[in-house]
Amino acid sequence: MPAIQKWRSEGRVAVWLHIPILQSRFIAPAASLGFCFHHAESDSSTLTLWLGEGPSRLPGYATHQVGVAGAVFDENTRKILVVQDRNKLKNMWKFPGGLSEPGEDIGDTAVREVFEETGIKSEFRSLLSIRQQHTHPGAFGKSDMYIICRLKPYSFTINFCQRECLRCEWMDLSDLVKTENTTPITSRVARLLLYGYREGFDKIDLTMEELPAVYTGLFYKVYHKELPDSYKSMTGMD
Repeated sequence: MPAIQKWRSEGRVAVWLHIPILQSRFIAPAASLGFCFHHAESDSSTLTLWLGEGPSRLPGYATHQVGVAGAVFDENTRKILVVQDRNKLKNMWKFPGGLSEPGEDIGDTAVREVFEETGIKSEFRSLLSIRQQHTHPGAFGKSDMYIICRLKPYSFTINFCQRECLRCEWMDLSDLVKTENTTPITSRVARLLLYGYREGFDKIDLTMEELPAVYTGLFYKVYHKELPDSYKSMTGMD
């Protein structure tokens, strides 16, 4: 208690308390002093105590999970790579994918998940779509972001993971567009790919570029429609 009074007298507005799992016995005493859970990792939990005036203004922990799928499209054959999940009530055609790992870029997730599920090697080309869904049961009631990327294949022999996939095949893109045995988002993105194939992928692609962060000295990736080089380098309005 003297420590909390000292922090208040110093003008501090919040306290963060990190407790390793083997010292979890300290959680109850901290809670009796007003600490609340903020988040937990596999080996520790973090509690907070707001010392400022009014309601806590501390940022909440992560509210979304990010799933990424790869639409691997071979322009030479017009074939698209699709799978059926093994552990689903409805075995519908979809693009291979899974959850992004902490610190993993979207394109890298798509390439990794496609290889793990199908054995196909590929390269990231663009971002095609983003789905946002709230109160997702598979995300422990949190919100879910599902991103579909366009990938270019570099191998073609399927060796799919039989623990995760019931079926895997190269399907003609027009067949995927027409089939009813698929999910609504897969059907929509198949139509998007068909449009891009016929009219030019620049019509549908959100490409990636790396830019420097202002405050951290790090770099981040930004996704948008392709910007002509003349606009990237312009210094004012003509």
